[in-house]
Amino acid sequence: MSTAKVMTGFLLGAAAGIAAGYFLNSDKKDELMDEIKDKAQRLKDKSQELKGRLKEKMSHAEGELEKATR
Repeated sequence: MSTAKVMTGFLLGAAAGIAAGYFLNSDKKDELMDEIKDKAQRLKDKSQELKGRLKEKMSHAEGELEKATR
């Protein structure tokens, strides 16, 4: 790996760390955390909905396969 790539990675990591530190120590921390929690909950709900639909489709496909092989 070249020195330029290592330095670029280091600088990007440092910038991300500084940005995270700024937001976590600012007044917006609670607002940011609430937004993250809300998005995580919506993602969880959506994944559970998709899981339910997939189970339904798999069950239907099993039934159709069973009918076809009789």
